[in-house]
Amino acid sequence: MTEVRAEREEDFDAVRQVLLAAFETDGEARLVEALRLSHAWLPDLCVVAEENGAVVAFALLSRIMIGGDAGLALGPVAVLPDLQKRGLGGAVIRESLRRAAAAGERLVLVLGDPAYYGRFGFVPAAPLGITSEWSSFGDAWQVLALNTVEARYPAPWHGL
Repeated sequence: MTEVRAEREEDFDAVRQVLLAAFETDGEARLVEALRLSHAWLPDLCVVAEENGAVVAFALLSRIMIGGDAGLALGPVAVLPDLQKRGLGGAVIRESLRRAAAAGERLVLVLGDPAYYGRFGFVPAAPLGITSEWSSFGDAWQVLALNTVEARYPAPWHGL
């Protein structure tokens, strides 16, 4: 049985092993370790999937700024290679996004496969005017709005 839950400190080594197994270099593992030491770290938004007492998947949301507003970056997302294609990546992503929405977060950015992340509601970010050093990746640079914001028009609009 799979349990999807917030990452705990005792999971750090296991998460590192998942990242090392899932990616070609240790870059993602080093990124996570550096984020844990920064103001961008949001421990309640780091999610693992556990099977038979072992961490098998991981998703991280960390703080970024979008213009002058707080937002989130999704990534890295990792699943042990022999357990991929079983929905574990989707499970940790959905749980991290659920937690972010419940916390009142508004926007999440990700750099990844549009076909995959589109399942979660992500759309290309650049056409919406959201740019960064990752914008050159085209449609792989994506955004998701988590919570709606109400537009309020001034009184003259109401008389039309």
